[in-house]
Amino acid sequence: MNIEEAVNSGGVHGAAEGMNQYLTFIMAEEEYAVDILRVQEIKGWDVATALPNTPDYVRGVINLRGTIVPIIDLRQRFGLDSIQYGATTVVIVLKVLSDAGERIMGVVVDAVSEVYNVSPDEIKPAPSFGEVQKEVVKGLATVENKMIIILDIDQLLNERELQMATASQ
Repeated sequence: MNIEEAVNSGGVHGAAEGMNQYLTFIMAEEEYAVDILRVQEIKGWDVATALPNTPDYVRGVINLRGTIVPIIDLRQRFGLDSIQYGATTVVIVLKVLSDAGERIMGVVVDAVSEVYNVSPDEIKPAPSFGEVQKEVVKGLATVENKMIIILDIDQLLNERELQMATASQ
């Protein structure tokens, strides 16, 4: 499914000026969000080619129309229990910005949920539970009586963090 299909499937809740749109997804019954402008596409889970000497949460790489895309299992990256991939398991292909420039990466999540509009003043800072958590969580927002965790994908999928994880193995 590409972004246009997700948006046109009725999952978008009224675009308004001054609002940012976030694609939400489910992992372990929690709802997480990423900036929709960073989402390149959403695709069903398919086998990734494993790479040696990578952290457990790096599932491998896929060839996406000629581009080699690293695939990260967010459940494992967050230290959640692993589950068997199923019919709702998807890869969200994201544009990540780093000092080295823009690159494409994919994250495996349990299921895509909705696209919400959230104004910047509705995003509250997350309580501090340590430096790593503070870097990857941009904030929390309440939408339709539920809390969503807004992720900073540039920090979550940054080169330095991935290199540190590889070195610690």
